[in-house]
Amino acid sequence: MKGLIGKKVGMTQLIASNGKVTPVTIIEAGPCFVAQVKTVEKDGYSAVQLGFEEVNPRRIAAGEKGHLKRNNLPPLRHLREFRLKDTELKEGDKVTVEVFAVGEAVDVIGVSKGKGFQGAIKRHHFNRQPKTHGASDRTRAPGSTGQTTTPGRIYKGKRMAGHMGNDRVTSQNIKVALVDAERNILAVHGSVPGAKGAMVIIREARK
Repeated sequence: MKGLIGKKVGMTQLIASNGKVTPVTIIEAGPCFVAQVKTVEKDGYSAVQLGFEEVNPRRIAAGEKGHLKRNNLPPLRHLREFRLKDTELKEGDKVTVEVFAVGEAVDVIGVSKGKGFQGAIKRHHFNRQPKTHGASDRTRAPGSTGQTTTPGRIYKGKRMAGHMGNDRVTSQNIKVALVDAERNILAVHGSVPGAKGAMVIIREARK
């Protein structure tokens, strides 16, 4: 199984011997612990539940604490499932960044930065309106939003001002640029969703 839970550290650059500069995102990936192995016979589907980031026992619920104690695992902040058909992993096993290799394609899932309530220009890339003919105070307004008698309403899904960001986003087919097993560091090409310190899920690319 190729999947890990990690924490976004930030962005930097890798400079090759020929001088080529590659922007990368550094992720503290793992070590993760197998908290549960789900099977078709027992649970109706196959999956592996991984746990990441040890915390003070007082910071997690008693039920979760008992769930982890079943396999003599430390208190873990994040628990996530990875669907798979078959696996050799057993409950209590440890998974590290060594499951990935340099040059491999991965998908990185995270929660994008929240931008709050934003207008149509920032949220949907609308063009601003002209400042002429008495419209000097309408430059960033969205313009007409509906019709007259027919249909007499605004269609559902109309692009308007509203909440922006704080959504689950998947960056697909990103190449692994660096694997550091000693420091549990994974570097991937380009950017990944989320702020510094945000939790991300790394899995092998599906496309």
